[in-house]
Amino acid sequence: MKNRISVFLIGAALAMAANGVVLAQDKTVKIGVLTDNSGLYSDLGGAGSTLAALMAVEDSGLAAKGWKIDIISADHQNKPDIGVTIARQWIDVEKVDIFMDVLNSGVALAVNNLLGHRRRCFARSLQARQSRCNPADVRSASA
Repeated sequence: MKNRISVFLIGAALAMAANGVVLAQDKTVKIGVLTDNSGLYSDLGGAGSTLAALMAVEDSGLAAKGWKIDIISADHQNKPDIGVTIARQWIDVEKVDIFMDVLNSGVALAVNNLLGHRRRCFARSLQARQSRCNPADVRSASA
């Protein structure tokens, strides 16, 4: 189930990237899995989400079509300030295009605010109010 959700989210995010929402003419995409590796949500996300993202990229077949897709992961420790700090570093230093798997709603709302201002794609399964979404959100109805 987790793999199907990740495949959907990565597919939708890559489609947005290919249409120029995230990328220009480059066939390189960097995906950041900002997850909970050590706390309450580590069973729902954690290392399994990073693995699911890697499997979804492999299943997509885009590498055979010339795409370079890199995946990085970090633990937000269920703290909004840490999540935003990591997201800011990923945008400014790591040049991450797509953010995924922020399960904690407090962290997700804080990161979403930053991503909306920085025009980055946020693929998530969190059920958020429409007023809290940014134009580059990709949401899954099944969580």
